[in-house]
Amino acid sequence: MTARVLVAGIGNIFLGDDGFGPEVVRRLPPHGETVRVVDYGIRGMHLAYDLLDPWDALVLVDAVPDRGAPGTLAVFHAEPDPAGAAQLDAHAMNPDAVFASVRALGGTLPPTVVVGCQVDSVEEGIGLSDPVGAAVDPAVEAVIAVLARLVADPHESIADPPEPVTDSHGPVAPSNRSEG
Repeated sequence: MTARVLVAGIGNIFLGDDGFGPEVVRRLPPHGETVRVVDYGIRGMHLAYDLLDPWDALVLVDAVPDRGAPGTLAVFHAEPDPAGAAQLDAHAMNPDAVFASVRALGGTLPPTVVVGCQVDSVEEGIGLSDPVGAAVDPAVEAVIAVLARLVADPHESIADPPEPVTDSHGPVAPSNRSEG
């Protein structure tokens, strides 16, 4: 049986590099009926409701802090904060609040992998900085590699992708660190 995977691009395109997730999912090629790719932007409640459907895995594509130099990619498993509060904001996307909302609505979260990029700037403005823009195509390749593994086995560890993904700063090292 083929796994059902939801790929969620999250971020605010009006805050510079925070628009990384939407840009990556916009460039992803079609992946058939078992993979759904959605640009959620800042619509956390929409993502929470979609996660009430039975997904075998979730891939979040997002701008992330504290992962190295701007433009550095990281691939890691997300471990939702069990104490996270379900306080959704209609004007922002907070994955922990989305996950808490799913639990509050009676849903179960699927295994979640994050493909993230270290931001340079999240100041008001449309468009990605040069280092983050240069990381978009390598991030697309990283998502494709993650999807290939998750579709085959959604419970497989993604801590060792099939081959290194490279960005403008060199190899991308997957991390087992949880984002929370």
